[in-house]
Amino acid sequence: MVEDEKSLNILLGKYLEKEGYEVIPFSDGTEAIKHIPDKPDLWLLDIMLPDIDGYEIIKRIKLFDKNTPVIFMSARNEELDRVVGLELGSDDYLSKPFLPRELVIRVNKLMERIYADDTNKSRMPVDVDGYKVMKSERTVYDGEEKIFLTNNEFELLSYFADNINIVLTREQILNKVWGFDYFGSDRVVDDTIRRLRKKLPKLTLDTIYGYGYRLH
Repeated sequence: MVEDEKSLNILLGKYLEKEGYEVIPFSDGTEAIKHIPDKPDLWLLDIMLPDIDGYEIIKRIKLFDKNTPVIFMSARNEELDRVVGLELGSDDYLSKPFLPRELVIRVNKLMERIYADDTNKSRMPVDVDGYKVMKSERTVYDGEEKIFLTNNEFELLSYFADNINIVLTREQILNKVWGFDYFGSDRVVDDTIRRLRKKLPKLTLDTIYGYGYRLH
């Protein structure tokens, strides 16, 4: 949430957190845009900010990932801001002043609309080279036999399954599965892939020497 009015920032944050959301507050655009790569589930943007306005922020958000949902909040010309916001890719608009509860309702409805399909899809089994992968249960089956994978092995398999026929570098895999704050050797990727191949011998997982790996 990017809102330069401190009291409103705190108030809206409390309402959203009470609803179960994790809110990362910012009071200016300069600091907020540094966190675009964090890929939050939703951005709440005030248009009038002391440095970079909300229009510039949404442009950068959509440039990074055009599917990231955005709700605009503004006390300016409502109709003009609404039209411009829609043109730039916003999903909703709230004109100040508004009740905090209204924002919560708008956020809930938008999150349900955007992510409900993802939740339903995660409950469906995914076929990966004859293995049945259940993402919601974090389990893998070979026919009726359940195959036990460690957390990182499962995350790695899921990452490959989401990127069929795409060559993934060790660095990409390391950042996705182990996180950007992992400081160990990238050989951990090779070791985990070796274990994955042993547990799931039917996987068509290629090594692209000097670069990375590809599931096809």
